[in-house]
Amino acid sequence: MSIKAYQRAATQADSPRELEYRAFGQVTAGLVRLQQEDASPTQRAEALDANRRLWGVLSADCSVPENQLPLQLRGQIIALALWVARYSSEVLRDGADVEPLIDINRTMMEGLAAR
Repeated sequence: MSIKAYQRAATQADSPRELEYRAFGQVTAGLVRLQQEDASPTQRAEALDANRRLWGVLSADCSVPENQLPLQLRGQIIALALWVARYSSEVLRDGADVEPLIDINRTMMEGLAAR
C-alpha cells in the first residue's frame, strides 16, 4: 500500500475527534521543538503559524450555527483562539515563553482523549 493510500484510509477511518487530537499533537510537537532546539526565526514563525491556523479553524467551526457543541463551549473555544492569536504574536515579536501555548494545546488534547 502506498503512503498516500494509507493516509487516505487512515483519514477516512478516524473520527473528527481523532483528527483534531492528531492535529493538536502535530502542532504541539512543533511548539515543543522550539523549546528544545535553537530554532531559526523562520522555524519559530512556521510552528506558531501552524498552531494559530489550527485554532483559527476551530474558531471558524465553532462560529457556524450547525456546530453541535454547546453554545457556551463554542464561545470558550473562540475566546481561546483569540488568546492564542494574540499570545503567538507576543512569542514571535517579544520572545515570550511558548509554554502557555503548549499547555493549552495539551489541555485540549486531554479533553479530546477523555470523551
